[in-house]
Amino acid sequence: TVLNAYVGPILKKYLKNLLKKLADAGFSNVLLIMQSNGGVVSPEIAMDHAATTLLSGPAGGPVAGIVYSGIQDYRDCITMDMGGTSFDCALIKDAVPFTTTVGEINRLRLALPMLNVVTIGAGGGSIGWIDEGGLLRMGPQSASSDPGPACYGLGGQDPTCTDADLVLGYLDPDFFAGGRMKLDAEKAAKAIEEKIAKPMGYTLQEAAAGMYHVINVNMAAAVREVAVKHGQDPRDFPLVVAGGAGPNHACMIALELEIPVLIVPRESSIFCAAGMLMSDLKHNFVRTYAVLLNDADRNTFRRLFDEMKQEGKSLLLSEGLDEAAIEYRYSLDLRYAKQYHEVEVEVSEMEVDSFDVERMAARFHPAHNALFGYSLEEQKTPIELINMRLVCIGRTEKPEFKSQEYAGDDPSRAYKRDRSAYLPDVKEFRSVPVFDGLAMQYGNRVEGPAIIEQVNTTTFVTPEFNVLTDRYGSFTMYLKALEDDVKRRILK
Repeated sequence: TVLNAYVGPILKKYLKNLLKKLADAGFSNVLLIMQSNGGVVSPEIAMDHAATTLLSGPAGGPVAGIVYSGIQDYRDCITMDMGGTSFDCALIKDAVPFTTTVGEINRLRLALPMLNVVTIGAGGGSIGWIDEGGLLRMGPQSASSDPGPACYGLGGQDPTCTDADLVLGYLDPDFFAGGRMKLDAEKAAKAIEEKIAKPMGYTLQEAAAGMYHVINVNMAAAVREVAVKHGQDPRDFPLVVAGGAGPNHACMIALELEIPVLIVPRESSIFCAAGMLMSDLKHNFVRTYAVLLNDADRNTFRRLFDEMKQEGKSLLLSEGLDEAAIEYRYSLDLRYAKQYHEVEVEVSEMEVDSFDVERMAARFHPAHNALFGYSLEEQKTPIELINMRLVCIGRTEKPEFKSQEYAGDDPSRAYKRDRSAYLPDVKEFRSVPVFDGLAMQYGNRVEGPAIIEQVNTTTFVTPEFNVLTDRYGSFTMYLKALEDDVKRRILK
């Protein structure tokens, strides 16, 4: 309520102005607003529930991750998005992103359902510095876009991740942003030399490689956190790579975590925006019903879910949706009696209708064990019901990807030239082939090491990985031992 009162008037004024300008410009389609829960709503509902839009920008990433991993029949994945100032990652299991109701803004707790996106200060603008103990650090301080990295030539003096990428040969100074912006390699080298290399007694190459390594380890730690906190092993998930800077660092993150498969969408640099286009209408509801699960009243249980269902259905119908496009997702916040941490457990509509308490409990025990490492099922510890949750989803039409005809595995048409680049495995510069990412076609295969350049991102393929282009122009990087499995998924 407080957040709605604070943010609501600002958002309402903005959306009304936006709607007017769109109408004046002749826009006749539907405008939808992204929410932090990974769904979209009409502007009218967003005005009344402004707090649901807080932290909604990164929420498009996991939605996009479901789509891009689903193309290869993966139902699980981890998404990572490395931009200019921050790094976001999220976990998807069974094609559903994990959510949380304990988000924060400026250290204020938000009791709102939102996608569980872990964010750290790691991006292209992250500044390299030496701490009091003489150790090299990367971020969270950022040069942002103004003045930006030293190589931008806009007055920045601090060495950044982008400067290190340039010195290591991963970026082409004449093709940054498709050549619209020239990078100054001398200024990048000078910043690293003066503020990192000389104080630490390193060569320029060692300092730049150290910066690259440290920021990769930081991002790998964030990916590990988002997986382990949900009781999952990151090695079991493909990594969907996004952000303008993400593909340049993804292989090293994957190697750090032993992740064997990475997917780099063609729309990598606009990943969250693409995800918003793929989002469904979504409304979350919760009712508190604190009682021992075995003592819950069947009629009260059904009534609370029915109330939420009717409220959600009315909202979706008011947004112009057909009833046939509406789906419901039920879950319960459960915990062992006299404990403090609840586990959200999804239950089926059949279990709700039949009030199958035994089946609900059977879902809870393994979920608790996965999260906290133990279960009290054998001790027959009572289970407490705390909250009942319902997600009302209105399926929307999705944009269709333009597919390509199979063009064979030869990528020679996309070859541009060779370039000297630093290879972390041998700790030295080697000649590496460079390919035009937009010229890569369905079936084209590239062996690492290689560099794939696009207007808005660059992909560095380390020697451990190969790359296969799918029918939509996205790249799958995989450990070379997985050649046959990846081909079966992509060349189908």
